[in-house]
Amino acid sequence: MSLWERSRIVAVCGAAVVLAAFVAAPAASAAEVEQVVNGGFDNGTDPFWANAGMTLAASDGRACVDVPGGTANKWDAIVGQNDIDLVAGESYRFSFDASGDPGRGVRAVVGLAVDPYDTYFEQSPVVGGLQHYSWTFTASTTTAQGQVAFQLGGSAEPWRFCVDNVSLVGGVPPEVYEPDTGPRVRVNQVAYVPNGPKAATVVTTATSALPWQLRDSGGRVVAHGRTTPRGVDVSSAQNVHSIDFGYFGRKGTGYTLTADGETSRPFDIDASAYAKLRSDALKFYYTQRSGIAIDDALRPGYGRPAGHVDVAPNLGDGNVPCQPGVCDYRLDARGGWYDAGDHGKYVVNGGISVWELLNAYERHPGVRKVGLTVPESGNRTPDVLDEVRWELEFLLRMQVPAGKPYAGMAHHKMHDAAWTGLPLLPHLDPQPRELHPVSTAATLNLAATSAQAARLYKPFDPAFAKRALAAARTAYAAAKANPALYAPESDGVGGGAYNDAKVSDDFYWAAAELFLTTGERQYSADVLSSPEHTADVFGAGAFDWGNTAAAGRLALALVPNRLPGLAAVKASVVAGAEKYLTTQRQHAYGVPYAPANNMWDWGSNSIILNNMVVIAAAHELTGRDRYRDGVLTGLDYMFGRNALNMSYVTGYGEVSSHNQHSRWYARQLDPALPNPPVGTLSGGPNSSIQDPYAQSRLTGCVAQFCYIDDIQSWSTNELTINWNAPLAWIAAYVADLR
Repeated sequence: MSLWERSRIVAVCGAAVVLAAFVAAPAASAAEVEQVVNGGFDNGTDPFWANAGMTLAASDGRACVDVPGGTANKWDAIVGQNDIDLVAGESYRFSFDASGDPGRGVRAVVGLAVDPYDTYFEQSPVVGGLQHYSWTFTASTTTAQGQVAFQLGGSAEPWRFCVDNVSLVGGVPPEVYEPDTGPRVRVNQVAYVPNGPKAATVVTTATSALPWQLRDSGGRVVAHGRTTPRGVDVSSAQNVHSIDFGYFGRKGTGYTLTADGETSRPFDIDASAYAKLRSDALKFYYTQRSGIAIDDALRPGYGRPAGHVDVAPNLGDGNVPCQPGVCDYRLDARGGWYDAGDHGKYVVNGGISVWELLNAYERHPGVRKVGLTVPESGNRTPDVLDEVRWELEFLLRMQVPAGKPYAGMAHHKMHDAAWTGLPLLPHLDPQPRELHPVSTAATLNLAATSAQAARLYKPFDPAFAKRALAAARTAYAAAKANPALYAPESDGVGGGAYNDAKVSDDFYWAAAELFLTTGERQYSADVLSSPEHTADVFGAGAFDWGNTAAAGRLALALVPNRLPGLAAVKASVVAGAEKYLTTQRQHAYGVPYAPANNMWDWGSNSIILNNMVVIAAAHELTGRDRYRDGVLTGLDYMFGRNALNMSYVTGYGEVSSHNQHSRWYARQLDPALPNPPVGTLSGGPNSSIQDPYAQSRLTGCVAQFCYIDDIQSWSTNELTINWNAPLAWIAAYVADLR
């Protein structure tokens, strides 16, 4: 999961098992009180202020300012008022009238006026002619140092902004957010596989079975039956029924299901969509590249200049210093993929992403032939390996050089010295870049992925394979010499901390990959002696950047090798898959995921997909169709058979996520920028809703409803390299099914 903004967490909400999607907050008991002084500008502009380079002046009863061009960040040009009182738990209505040069984005913020400048609520309207704006939110913090601000920077050209009737009224009734969930019959809006399972979920008050009909694109009934009542689903607090129409396998488009007076969104019965998804999910990585211009001819609509290549205003990644006091050298840290919606690059997140994509290449023959239209296409190396190498080269550059303290270890991460706002294209990022301390976890990520790469790249580039294996050996030895260097939780300014104080899983994973590549006894001994080797590593979530033992277990089970006791390794994977199938069968939406206390995790979509990777591995190990069917059923959830009745993959399904949190796929904030590329996975429901925007809409949410498709919601709607990796893996698996 992505943690880059966890340093700005301001609240956590619980999820209760109730019979509605949301628990209404109690109405505020206080009388409505205006917090803004002179918001109508009837007496000039005081106490509003504008920062350096701008003059705020009253004009026809409004306050107007000429915003200079050439600024990089939104906060480089601000109009605001300080000394705003806020009370935690109280609801406020933030409103104003604004106009400006058409198409300019404004970041309207209620936040803290002093360091660390926390944001409590924000919106980013695109102004033009005079328009009234109004939102309601609940404050998470009590302070007398609040601020109302309009951040106006980030434009290459100067422009004019005017505002009037600025108001922040406390004591208002909280706004009730009701998502539009469309028809109550929930289906996989993309496609069911003809010879696979086909199920739908109906939200209804009925407690007895209901008739259902399947219609083709011409409206003819082609199948019918009766629903199965399931009672109240814990993850959504909805009373639901299931529909099973798996016996119908006729290929076609535009099918619909009708039950209880509702008709589903249309869907296909055809497996071909998953070959396209495999390609689209993998193509995502090219536009995440750092250090190279993205060619618009290769990705129409997504072209942009190279980011962080030492061209102003970038300070660049070619000669990056450490944080003060960390080291006395600089590294060339160019290349790699931007981790998520920000400009940071993290070894542990990059490591698990590389591993999963290379594992997909190793497991699924179709991946080896996929054309990704990248700059390296046509060089006789499979496109997937070309794309992954862009990140591998970055990971190798993060290794401490010989002769320096902690030689052979890997720096945990590198990113901006301070947070940046959005939107902000990579080449416009003005922040200095910093290397953060080495960590044992990062070093073992480097060891595992470099060892894996050594065997997979050898047929195409023996010299690179040799270099990768040497780096893996060096990293593993360095980690054994420094087994307890942990990334601190406090290191979360400018980028996520990615703290992880348990590394026995990383040692196991790295030893497994080194053994699989070399066959050497020293590594098999470490595998066999690891406490992870006999532990049950398949919890509510199988694996992610912070839990990598299952990655090692899967590799050992699936890559041919002569490890003693291999039968038990394979059996443990099948047992893990059985646990996820049991969970799935008990879930009315067919999800192989049931976290403790119904608290869905940050990046729940990726966790679900990684659990499906385990189920798919059991299919490969046993050949039993029930594991294949479990994977296909899990995909239904991703594409619309869920409480919100939406696909979480951009461009797939009638209604899909398309406003993921990103600084450059930011059309919601700037019409000149694109939405995320087709095939981009959203993080998905997150019960803890850490970001202020989600808190303003989702407080009291129940599990599946803890999601909102808005660019401001970084805790429910971010995109990341390690979330698209399992999407690509599962799409590749399904595309190869026969």
